[in-house]
Amino acid sequence: MAPSLAEGAAVVHSVGPGRVDELAGALLDDVDGELIVALGGGRVIDTAKALAAANEPGSRPRVAAVPTTLSAAEMTAVHRRAAGADGSLPGVRPAIVVNDPALSASQPATALAASAANALGHAAEGPATTRATPVPALAGREAARLIGEAYAGDGEPDRDTLALGALLSGYAIDGCGYGLHHVLSQTLARFGGVAHASANAAMLPHSLAALERRGAPGAADLIALARDLARRAEAVRLRDLGVDKEALDRCADTAAKRAELDLTPPRADRDELRALYAAAY
Repeated sequence: MAPSLAEGAAVVHSVGPGRVDELAGALLDDVDGELIVALGGGRVIDTAKALAAANEPGSRPRVAAVPTTLSAAEMTAVHRRAAGADGSLPGVRPAIVVNDPALSASQPATALAASAANALGHAAEGPATTRATPVPALAGREAARLIGEAYAGDGEPDRDTLALGALLSGYAIDGCGYGLHHVLSQTLARFGGVAHASANAAMLPHSLAALERRGAPGAADLIALARDLARRAEAVRLRDLGVDKEALDRCADTAAKRAELDLTPPRADRDELRALYAAAY
């Protein structure tokens, strides 16, 4: 997809499927140098960030991110830490971002819609958190508008517009922080056996309804778009994604312990989280 990057690299590592903490931990002894370039989706970029974060501040390699999905991981300092590294060290935000729509919006239609739902989740949730400030909140609202514009018709989405919307959504969530929606989706991806983007697509219509009940501005206006993205992503129901119904209890139990729930008050309790998973099932 970007052969010049591989040609210019001292060493090339392929990041396979799995958990970021484990993937980064396995590469700790193999990745060295002043610059780590990540070409790929959120898992690949987060792995590069985790590798850099394993070093003390002041001696860290820089991370350059070239995204191939709409995850917006290139815009945030949020990521899991490498297994075996000091987990108390601060996270890393990429120092260089090359977001070319020909790459970042290059996924096939179904995967692209799931990734767009992830971006819409950023755009909707960021402005609703207690950490929201005017500029990131404005970026989030513009991101949501652009994602809706990109999918305004029934045919092929406008990929350039979608790429810009996703980039702005990452800026918004980095400035405002994660809340209810991301707790639900991330926990589902970790314990329900669902791909991260698909988990976002399935949960977002229900998360937006919960944000609407909390008075989040504009949340209700995005529910129809979220449902359309879930349909396009073939992620309308968790059961259709292979989630075992018994996993919902574990997800609700685990999600209820997450501190990020405090950022979208009133804090969701275990019963509400379980009900939201059931609604998506």
